[in-house]
Amino acid sequence: MTEQQEASEDAVMTRIGQAVILLHAGDREEARNRLGEIWSEIGEEGDSLHRCTLAHYMADAQDDPADELAWDLRALTAAADVPGDLPGDPPGDRAGTRPPQDGRPARWEPHPAMRVFYPSLHLNLAADYVKLQRPEAARVHLARARAATGALSDDGYGNGVRAAIARLERRLAAEPGAGPGPGPGPRPFPEQSP
Repeated sequence: MTEQQEASEDAVMTRIGQAVILLHAGDREEARNRLGEIWSEIGEEGDSLHRCTLAHYMADAQDDPADELAWDLRALTAAADVPGDLPGDPPGDRAGTRPPQDGRPARWEPHPAMRVFYPSLHLNLAADYVKLQRPEAARVHLARARAATGALSDDGYGNGVRAAIARLERRLAAEPGAGPGPGPGPRPFPEQSP
């Protein structure tokens, strides 16, 4: 990667970060506008990490739960698109895919660098489905969030995500006719403290 490309990518993350500051300060509309401008520039085929990060925060800026869900789904899709061509990966390997062995199909796994995002991404989807009164879909993503927590460190971020999963589980378990499931919590991401 050239220095110019690296500087350009850093500029995108800086701009996303500036919009997130506005979001956290309560200016959801301006944050949504700025994130929308960046999304228009990078588009559906842009850098996967940029798309994942932007969509994750764009979801937070939405007023309509259905729009929030759509952006959280984009974030999850982008996380799955992170190429395996990162340092240490075999050239051309894609997002943790493995070549079929003995005629068996390969099992997809997220890129190791992205595994830490999955608990939060699935937690956010579970919370979206709770808002949309779709508890079964919420339980599916809550179970995926819980299953992915092994990638989290025992630090403030990891503990915050685990606590948010537990809160959503208690909330769903308290609903009539409900089994164990999730409850909404903060939308932490590794670069953000819970």
